[in-house]
Amino acid sequence: PNPWGLYDVHGNVWEWCWDWYEAYPSSSKTDYRGPASGTSRVVRGGSWFSMAGFCRSAFRSVSLPGGRSGDLGFRLVRKL
Repeated sequence: PNPWGLYDVHGNVWEWCWDWYEAYPSSSKTDYRGPASGTSRVVRGGSWFSMAGFCRSAFRSVSLPGGRSGDLGFRLVRKL
């Protein structure tokens, strides 16, 4: 598992993230969250339909909150 106790499933579907999208700041950040509001959300991890270089959590893209696609989803997490 990763530091948050989750197992990676990169390449399954693009994963919706809570973060609103904006370009990364010029200064170094850890666990960057983005702005408090916006028009587009961050998606990460690539999908079964993506090139191999996109299938990693460090790669991010952007999608409108109402966007739909056969390779876009989310991860359910339950705290035990």
